[in-house]
Amino acid sequence: MAENTLLPAPADPATLRDRYAREGVVQVEALLSAAEAEEIRAAFMDQVDTDRTAVGAVHEVDGDDVLRRYPRFMNPHRRADLAIGRIARTLMTDPRIIGAVSTLVGPVHGAQSMFYFKPPSARGQAFHQDNFFLRAHPETCVAAWIAIDDCDASNGALRIVPGSHTMEIVCPEEADPEESFTSGLVNVPEGMAPVQTVMRAGDVLFFHGSAVHGSLPNTTADRFRRSLVFHYVPRSSVEVASYYLPLVAADGTEVEVAAATGGGPCGDGWEGAAH
Repeated sequence: MAENTLLPAPADPATLRDRYAREGVVQVEALLSAAEAEEIRAAFMDQVDTDRTAVGAVHEVDGDDVLRRYPRFMNPHRRADLAIGRIARTLMTDPRIIGAVSTLVGPVHGAQSMFYFKPPSARGQAFHQDNFFLRAHPETCVAAWIAIDDCDASNGALRIVPGSHTMEIVCPEEADPEESFTSGLVNVPEGMAPVQTVMRAGDVLFFHGSAVHGSLPNTTADRFRRSLVFHYVPRSSVEVASYYLPLVAADGTEVEVAAATGGGPCGDGWEGAAH
């Protein structure tokens, strides 16, 4: 598995778009400052220590799994009554982030926010494709994955398969529960290889909704791998899974589009909304 092979994003928009079109992923260094990352980190740690159930997906894991203590927070941007909600809502439409996404794919709306704590010993997440869940149509979603801690292979930084964005959304197989807290697995396409990212707090990874990505467990004894993630869909999207509605426009107003219905790559029983 290659490491550190994702080059820093080029400065000029045309080259940035070209690399994204070719690889489906670009890494932008220091898009947020270390001080901003620390502010985000402190706010989310305070929330999980105060009330982890407010926006936490606490029923994703069983028993004494460490992720019950540190569940991923789902759509905090919808909670204006919480400090983390105000932070998430502001950053979702921050010109640095939404501007970078718009450079890559044109004007977009915000669709989702998530925060991962990934404490020491936590399992990773098997390879998957984000638009399997969002079901944006006719385009696809784009992720903005913000590193809140320095991260590498040892604490379970993201792995991604450059070029895999050209494949269709596929029906997942069963993941190894010893390695992944989620159950679905998308295999790495033949002839492609995953890249292990190495990021500093404040770096942002932007990637295509069909790009295969995931992470291995955090094997450290004392390093969290916290990340704040936003998903965006092009303004040309005419539908998205209902879980992600309403969307958020760049000016902060809410936008409704049709809720995606019917089957998907896994048939009529496919449930794509429960990310």
